[in-house]
Amino acid sequence: MATNPPKDCSRKGAVRNRSQIKNPKTGLWTKRDTDTGQFMDVKTSSEKPFKGIRKER
Repeated sequence: MATNPPKDCSRKGAVRNRSQIKNPKTGLWTKRDTDTGQFMDVKTSSEKPFKGIRKER
């Protein structure tokens, strides 16, 4: 059954076509585009991973 979109513009579920991996040298999380393989962003504000983006193995 379909659900109505959230009223507060929040996301439901994971972000598609993106993944994240922890850099072993720096210990920071890096966001990656799964289509092109290019790195998009590095999270420097905290040691926690990005929210809503799946992790690579």
